[in-house]
Amino acid sequence: MDRSIAPAQRRRIAQLLCERIALRGICRTMGVSLTWLLHCMVECFTTCPDHLHAQCPTPPTTVVMSRLEAEADARWSFMQKQANKHWIWIAMEAKTRQIIAGHMGDRSRESAKALWATLPEVSRAQATFHTDQYEAYTGVMSAERHQAITKKARNTNPIERFNNTLRQRVSRLVRETLSFSKKLAHHIGAIKYFICHYNLTRAAALPV
Repeated sequence: MDRSIAPAQRRRIAQLLCERIALRGICRTMGVSLTWLLHCMVECFTTCPDHLHAQCPTPPTTVVMSRLEAEADARWSFMQKQANKHWIWIAMEAKTRQIIAGHMGDRSRESAKALWATLPEVSRAQATFHTDQYEAYTGVMSAERHQAITKKARNTNPIERFNNTLRQRVSRLVRETLSFSKKLAHHIGAIKYFICHYNLTRAAALPV
C-alpha cells in the first residue's frame, strides 16, 4: 500500500476526511495505511486558512455566536479521557450562514474574548451580534450591538442547526463515539477542516 497514490485518490481521501467515517474505515476503503493517512490528515489540517474560507458581506449585518460543548459524556466527544472537557466557540454571519470565526477553549469569558479576537475586523466594527443569555458574552462586545436573546426569538436557530450538523458530520463529536481525539491539535484540526469545507460549500450556493 501507499507506493503510488494518484492525485484523484488523494483528493477523494481529502473529501472523506470531512465525512463521519473512522480513519481505519478510510484506510480499508481507499487501500492506504493508517500511517500514510495520518500524515495526509495532518497536512490537510495545517493547510486550513485562519479565515476559514468565509466570505463576509460588505458591510456585515448580523453575526450569531454560540458555544458547543465537546466533552466526555454521552452528549458530545472528548479528548483522551472523559474528564477532559473542551468547548467549541463559533460565530456565524447571518446573511451568508458561513462560519467566520472559531475558538477551542473552556467556558469562561476569556474564551469569549478569544473568539471575539478571531472575528474579521469589519465584523467587530460594524456587525450586530446575537447570542444566548450566557453571561460570559457580557462586556466582550459593544453593548449597543449585542443582543442577548432567548430561544423563543429564534434568531440563533441557524447556528444551532450548524451545531447539530457539526455533531453529525465530525465523528469526533458524535454522541457515544469511539472516534475520540487523542491529540488536541487533531481535535481542533478536524473541526477547522470541516468548517472550511462547509464554508466553501456555502460559498458555492451564494448568489453572484
